[in-house]
Amino acid sequence: MTNPAKIALDAIDLKILAELQADARIPNIVLAEKVGLSPSPCSRRVKLLEQAGVLASYRALVDRAAVGLAVTAFAFIRVERHSRDNAESFIAAVQTMPEVIACHLVSGDSDFLLEVVVPDIASYEATVLRGLLALPTVRDIRTSFAMRSYKLSGPLPLPAV
Repeated sequence: MTNPAKIALDAIDLKILAELQADARIPNIVLAEKVGLSPSPCSRRVKLLEQAGVLASYRALVDRAAVGLAVTAFAFIRVERHSRDNAESFIAAVQTMPEVIACHLVSGDSDFLLEVVVPDIASYEATVLRGLLALPTVRDIRTSFAMRSYKLSGPLPLPAV
């Protein structure tokens, strides 16, 4: 994840961000109209938001089930001895695992929370046995499975403008 430059966001920037969260493929001319700018200044603002790291990337939201990824698991990971090296080693390893789509350092009984997306339970078992438990820093894994998802990758709750 990038570390966006600290820039002051005004009401127009927040409107641009809200519109792009709703539809990242919106044509600049339509975006400009929606936020009350002419196309040229709107395009410049979007470029500045990209350069500052506020707009981190653009992606398509793919239906998981439609591409055969029917199982979403949340793995609560505890690591051995808390140390910076152990944490960095664990983070580097999970970043290479394509089935791990999110990794969070968390408070509480666990150290990390992973969101893992796989075709089936057998695939999750393989991810645990061949991937996660093979890491020397992993002490414990507790898993919860999503039975149904009602909201995925929602837009950020930006300040009201």
